[in-house]
Amino acid sequence: MIETKKYSLLLVDDDEISIEALRYILKSEYTIYTALDGKNAIKMAESHVPDLILLDILMRGMDGHAVINSLKSSKKTRNIPVIFITSLDRDKDEEKGLSLGAADYISKPFSHENVRLRVRNQIDVLNQLRTVERLSMSDQLTNLPNRRSFEIQLNMEWARAQRERTPISILFIDVDRFKNYNDSYGHQQGDEALKALAKAFAEILKRPGDFAARWGGEEFVALLSSTDIHGALEVAEQIRKNVEDMEIPSANGPASKITVSIGVNTLEHGHGRTIEDFISGADTALYDAKKQGRNRVCHV
Repeated sequence: MIETKKYSLLLVDDDEISIEALRYILKSEYTIYTALDGKNAIKMAESHVPDLILLDILMRGMDGHAVINSLKSSKKTRNIPVIFITSLDRDKDEEKGLSLGAADYISKPFSHENVRLRVRNQIDVLNQLRTVERLSMSDQLTNLPNRRSFEIQLNMEWARAQRERTPISILFIDVDRFKNYNDSYGHQQGDEALKALAKAFAEILKRPGDFAARWGGEEFVALLSSTDIHGALEVAEQIRKNVEDMEIPSANGPASKITVSIGVNTLEHGHGRTIEDFISGADTALYDAKKQGRNRVCHV
Protein backbone atom coordinates (compact mmCIF):
# COMPACT_ATOMS: atom_id res chain seq x y z
CA MET A 1 0.00 0.00 0.00
CA ILE A 2 1.41 3.42 -1.00
CA GLU A 3 1.38 5.99 1.80
CA THR A 4 0.42 9.52 0.83
CA LYS A 5 2.07 12.54 2.40
CA LYS A 6 0.14 14.03 5.31
CA TYR A 7 0.40 17.79 4.94
CA SER A 8 0.92 20.02 7.96
CA LEU A 9 -1.09 23.04 9.05
CA LEU A 10 -0.33 25.74 11.60
CA LEU A 11 -3.50 27.14 13.22
CA VAL A 12 -3.07 30.57 14.80
CA ASP A 13 -5.81 32.18 16.91
CA ASP A 14 -5.89 33.63 20.42
CA ASP A 15 -9.35 32.10 20.89
CA GLU A 16 -8.87 28.52 22.10
CA ILE A 17 -12.43 27.59 21.12
CA SER A 18 -11.75 28.58 17.50
CA ILE A 19 -8.46 26.64 17.55
CA GLU A 20 -10.20 23.51 18.83
CA ALA A 21 -12.98 23.85 16.25
CA LEU A 22 -10.48 24.08 13.40
CA ARG A 23 -8.46 21.21 14.83
CA TYR A 24 -11.57 19.04 14.99
CA ILE A 25 -12.43 19.81 11.35
CA LEU A 26 -8.93 19.20 9.96
CA LYS A 27 -7.12 16.73 12.24
CA SER A 28 -8.14 13.60 10.31
CA GLU A 29 -6.47 14.84 7.09
CA TYR A 30 -3.54 16.92 8.30
CA THR A 31 -0.79 17.15 10.90
CA ILE A 32 -1.81 20.05 13.12
CA TYR A 33 0.33 22.61 14.96
CA THR A 34 -1.21 25.44 16.97
CA ALA A 35 -0.23 28.83 18.36
CA LEU A 36 -2.29 31.16 20.55
CA ASP A 37 -0.42 34.40 19.73
CA GLY A 38 1.58 36.00 16.96
CA LYS A 39 5.06 35.63 18.44
CA ASN A 40 4.62 31.90 19.03
CA ALA A 41 3.13 31.55 15.56
CA ILE A 42 6.32 32.93 14.01
CA LYS A 43 8.48 30.59 16.15
CA MET A 44 6.33 27.59 15.19
CA ALA A 45 6.45 28.51 11.51
CA GLU A 46 10.26 28.81 11.63
CA SER A 47 10.74 25.51 13.46
CA HIS A 48 8.13 23.32 11.69
CA VAL A 49 7.76 25.07 8.29
CA PRO A 50 4.15 23.91 7.81
CA ASP A 51 2.61 23.53 4.37
CA LEU A 52 -0.17 26.01 5.14
CA ILE A 53 -1.01 28.53 7.88
CA LEU A 54 -4.52 29.50 9.00
CA LEU A 55 -4.09 32.86 10.72
CA ASP A 56 -6.61 34.94 12.66
CA ILE A 57 -6.39 38.67 11.99
CA LEU A 58 -7.79 40.05 15.26
CA MET A 59 -5.45 38.87 18.01
CA ARG A 60 -4.23 40.57 21.17
CA GLY A 61 -0.72 41.95 20.94
CA MET A 62 0.66 41.02 17.53
CA ASP A 63 -2.23 40.84 15.06
CA GLY A 64 -2.46 38.74 11.90
CA HIS A 65 -1.26 41.53 9.62
CA ALA A 66 1.95 41.91 11.65
CA VAL A 67 2.45 38.15 11.70
CA ILE A 68 2.16 37.75 7.93
CA ASN A 69 4.52 40.70 7.43
CA SER A 70 7.09 38.91 9.58
CA LEU A 71 6.54 35.58 7.81
CA LYS A 72 6.96 37.13 4.36
CA SER A 73 10.20 38.85 5.40
CA SER A 74 11.85 35.56 6.39
CA LYS A 75 13.49 33.41 3.71
CA LYS A 76 12.47 30.26 5.59
CA THR A 77 8.75 31.08 5.80
CA ARG A 78 8.01 33.53 2.99
CA ASN A 79 6.63 30.86 0.64
CA ILE A 80 4.22 29.29 3.13
CA PRO A 81 0.67 30.13 1.96
CA VAL A 82 -1.52 31.87 4.54
CA ILE A 83 -5.31 31.76 4.82
CA PHE A 84 -6.65 34.59 6.93
CA ILE A 85 -9.48 33.88 9.37
CA THR A 86 -11.53 37.01 9.89
CA SER A 87 -14.77 38.42 11.22
CA LEU A 88 -14.00 41.86 9.79
CA ASP A 89 -15.62 43.49 6.75
CA ARG A 90 -14.56 41.03 4.06
CA ASP A 91 -14.20 43.32 1.05
CA LYS A 92 -12.15 45.98 2.78
CA ASP A 93 -10.05 43.51 4.75
CA GLU A 94 -9.49 41.16 1.83
CA GLU A 95 -7.88 43.94 -0.19
CA LYS A 96 -5.40 44.67 2.60
CA GLY A 97 -4.72 40.97 3.21
CA LEU A 98 -4.03 40.23 -0.44
CA SER A 99 -1.60 43.14 -0.57
CA LEU A 100 0.28 41.50 2.31
CA GLY A 101 0.40 38.14 0.57
CA ALA A 102 -2.61 36.22 1.92
CA ALA A 103 -3.73 33.35 -0.29
CA ASP A 104 -7.39 33.16 0.79
CA TYR A 105 -9.94 34.04 3.47
CA ILE A 106 -12.23 32.09 5.77
CA SER A 107 -14.91 34.18 7.43
CA LYS A 108 -16.12 33.66 10.99
CA PRO A 109 -18.33 31.97 11.92
CA PHE A 110 -17.01 29.25 9.61
CA SER A 111 -18.66 26.09 8.34
CA HIS A 112 -16.92 22.72 8.39
CA GLU A 113 -17.24 22.18 4.66
CA ASN A 114 -16.05 25.68 3.76
CA VAL A 115 -12.92 25.24 5.88
CA ARG A 116 -12.18 21.83 4.36
CA LEU A 117 -12.66 23.06 0.79
CA ARG A 118 -10.56 26.20 1.16
CA VAL A 119 -7.72 24.31 2.83
CA ARG A 120 -7.87 21.55 0.22
CA ASN A 121 -7.82 24.14 -2.59
CA GLN A 122 -4.64 25.70 -1.21
CA ILE A 123 -2.99 22.30 -0.82
CA ASP A 124 -3.86 21.54 -4.46
CA VAL A 125 -2.33 24.85 -5.57
CA LEU A 126 0.74 24.12 -3.46
CA ASN A 127 1.13 20.71 -5.10
CA GLN A 128 0.92 22.26 -8.56
CA LEU A 129 3.53 24.90 -7.70
CA ARG A 130 5.88 22.30 -6.25
CA THR A 131 5.49 20.13 -9.33
CA VAL A 132 6.33 23.06 -11.61
CA GLU A 133 9.33 23.95 -9.45
CA ARG A 134 10.56 20.35 -9.40
CA LEU A 135 10.25 20.05 -13.17
CA SER A 136 12.05 23.34 -13.73
CA MET A 137 14.97 22.12 -11.62
CA SER A 138 15.20 18.58 -13.02
CA ASP A 139 16.38 16.99 -16.23
CA GLN A 140 13.38 15.13 -17.62
CA LEU A 141 15.37 12.31 -19.23
CA THR A 142 17.66 11.29 -16.37
CA ASN A 143 15.72 12.71 -13.38
CA LEU A 144 18.97 14.30 -12.23
CA PRO A 145 19.03 17.97 -11.23
CA ASN A 146 19.56 20.20 -14.24
CA ARG A 147 22.15 22.91 -14.85
CA ARG A 148 20.06 25.61 -13.18
CA SER A 149 19.72 23.48 -10.06
CA PHE A 150 23.43 22.72 -10.05
CA GLU A 151 24.37 26.40 -10.27
CA ILE A 152 22.20 27.17 -7.23
CA GLN A 153 23.83 24.32 -5.30
CA LEU A 154 27.31 25.39 -6.38
CA ASN A 155 26.77 28.95 -5.14
CA MET A 156 25.64 27.67 -1.73
CA GLU A 157 28.51 25.18 -1.37
CA TRP A 158 31.05 27.70 -2.66
CA ALA A 159 30.00 30.23 -0.02
CA ARG A 160 30.19 27.56 2.69
CA ALA A 161 33.66 26.42 1.55
CA GLN A 162 34.93 29.99 1.72
CA ARG A 163 33.28 30.62 5.09
CA GLU A 164 34.55 27.39 6.70
CA ARG A 165 37.80 27.21 4.70
CA THR A 166 37.10 23.65 3.58
CA PRO A 167 37.99 22.09 0.21
CA ILE A 168 35.44 21.68 -2.56
CA SER A 169 35.82 19.66 -5.76
CA ILE A 170 34.06 19.57 -9.10
CA LEU A 171 33.99 16.82 -11.75
CA PHE A 172 33.11 17.39 -15.39
CA ILE A 173 32.06 14.07 -16.95
CA ASP A 174 31.59 13.59 -20.68
CA VAL A 175 30.49 10.46 -22.58
CA ASP A 176 33.21 9.51 -25.04
CA ARG A 177 32.27 9.63 -28.73
CA PHE A 178 28.58 9.87 -27.91
CA LYS A 179 27.68 10.95 -31.46
CA ASN A 180 29.20 7.74 -32.79
CA TYR A 181 27.25 5.78 -30.17
CA ASN A 182 23.98 7.40 -31.30
CA ASP A 183 24.82 6.77 -34.95
CA SER A 184 25.51 3.10 -34.22
CA TYR A 185 22.67 2.29 -31.83
CA GLY A 186 20.08 5.02 -32.40
CA HIS A 187 18.99 7.98 -30.31
CA GLN A 188 16.61 5.92 -28.18
CA GLN A 189 19.49 3.71 -27.08
CA GLY A 190 21.53 6.85 -26.54
CA ASP A 191 18.88 8.03 -24.10
CA GLU A 192 19.10 4.68 -22.32
CA ALA A 193 22.85 5.14 -22.00
CA LEU A 194 22.41 8.56 -20.39
CA LYS A 195 19.84 7.17 -17.96
CA ALA A 196 22.17 4.30 -17.06
CA LEU A 197 24.95 6.81 -16.42
CA ALA A 198 22.70 8.80 -14.09
CA LYS A 199 22.00 5.61 -12.10
CA ALA A 200 25.74 4.98 -11.84
CA PHE A 201 26.18 8.39 -10.21
CA ALA A 202 23.48 7.59 -7.66
CA GLU A 203 25.29 4.40 -6.67
CA ILE A 204 28.58 6.21 -6.02
CA LEU A 205 27.69 9.73 -4.88
CA LYS A 206 25.90 8.91 -1.63
CA ARG A 207 27.20 11.48 0.87
CA PRO A 208 24.88 14.38 1.78
CA GLY A 209 27.41 16.82 0.28
CA ASP A 210 27.61 15.03 -3.09
CA PHE A 211 25.55 16.55 -5.90
CA ALA A 212 25.38 15.32 -9.51
CA ALA A 213 23.55 17.04 -12.37
CA ARG A 214 23.17 16.93 -16.12
CA TRP A 215 25.12 19.87 -17.51
CA GLY A 216 23.78 19.46 -21.05
CA GLY A 217 23.78 16.91 -23.86
CA GLU A 218 26.12 14.06 -22.94
CA GLU A 219 27.96 16.12 -20.32
CA PHE A 220 27.41 15.77 -16.58
CA VAL A 221 28.84 17.49 -13.54
CA ALA A 222 29.35 16.46 -9.92
CA LEU A 223 30.06 18.64 -6.89
CA LEU A 224 31.87 17.14 -3.89
CA SER A 225 31.80 19.33 -0.79
CA SER A 226 34.52 18.98 1.88
CA THR A 227 36.56 16.88 -0.57
CA ASP A 228 40.23 17.46 -1.36
CA ILE A 229 41.95 16.56 -4.63
CA HIS A 230 42.86 13.05 -3.47
CA GLY A 231 39.28 12.24 -2.51
CA ALA A 232 37.94 13.78 -5.72
CA LEU A 233 40.30 11.76 -7.90
CA GLU A 234 39.31 8.59 -6.06
CA VAL A 235 35.61 9.28 -6.68
CA ALA A 236 36.26 10.21 -10.32
CA GLU A 237 38.20 7.02 -10.95
CA GLN A 238 35.44 4.96 -9.32
CA ILE A 239 32.90 6.58 -11.64
CA ARG A 240 35.10 6.00 -14.69
CA LYS A 241 35.69 2.33 -13.81
CA ASN A 242 32.04 1.61 -12.98
CA VAL A 243 30.90 3.12 -16.28
CA GLU A 244 33.52 1.17 -18.20
CA ASP A 245 32.27 -2.07 -16.60
CA MET A 246 28.60 -1.23 -17.10
CA GLU A 247 26.50 -2.98 -19.74
CA ILE A 248 23.55 -1.04 -21.15
CA PRO A 249 20.68 -3.37 -22.08
CA SER A 250 18.97 -2.98 -25.45
CA ALA A 251 15.49 -4.06 -26.46
CA ASN A 252 16.62 -4.73 -30.05
CA GLY A 253 20.00 -6.38 -29.70
CA PRO A 254 22.99 -7.12 -27.48
CA ALA A 255 23.96 -4.89 -24.59
CA SER A 256 26.22 -1.96 -25.40
CA LYS A 257 28.97 -0.16 -23.51
CA ILE A 258 30.19 3.41 -23.07
CA THR A 259 33.15 5.12 -21.44
CA VAL A 260 33.56 8.57 -19.93
CA SER A 261 36.32 11.14 -19.62
CA ILE A 262 36.45 13.16 -16.41
CA GLY A 263 38.06 16.49 -15.56
CA VAL A 264 38.64 17.31 -11.88
CA ASN A 265 39.31 20.59 -10.13
CA THR A 266 39.60 21.34 -6.42
CA LEU A 267 39.52 24.56 -4.45
CA GLU A 268 41.59 24.26 -1.27
CA HIS A 269 41.24 26.39 1.88
CA GLY A 270 38.18 28.22 0.53
CA HIS A 271 39.88 31.10 -1.29
CA GLY A 272 42.00 32.15 -4.21
CA ARG A 273 39.75 31.78 -7.27
CA THR A 274 36.32 32.62 -8.62
CA ILE A 275 33.49 30.20 -9.38
CA GLU A 276 34.12 30.82 -13.08
CA ASP A 277 37.79 29.81 -12.67
CA PHE A 278 36.70 26.75 -10.70
CA ILE A 279 34.40 25.56 -13.49
CA SER A 280 36.85 26.51 -16.23
CA GLY A 281 39.60 24.48 -14.57
CA ALA A 282 37.47 21.32 -14.57
CA ASP A 283 36.53 21.93 -18.19
CA THR A 284 40.21 22.28 -19.14
CA ALA A 285 41.02 19.05 -17.29
CA LEU A 286 38.20 17.30 -19.17
CA TYR A 287 39.65 18.53 -22.48
CA ASP A 288 43.04 17.12 -21.43
CA ALA A 289 41.45 13.73 -20.63
CA LYS A 290 39.93 13.57 -24.10
CA LYS A 291 43.15 14.73 -25.78
CA GLN A 292 45.11 12.03 -23.96
CA GLY A 293 42.91 9.24 -25.32
CA ARG A 294 39.58 9.37 -23.44
CA ASN A 295 38.28 6.95 -20.79
CA ARG A 296 40.52 8.56 -18.20
CA VAL A 297 40.61 11.09 -15.35
CA CYS A 298 42.68 14.28 -15.46
CA HIS A 299 42.99 17.13 -12.98
CA VAL A 300 44.25 20.68 -13.01
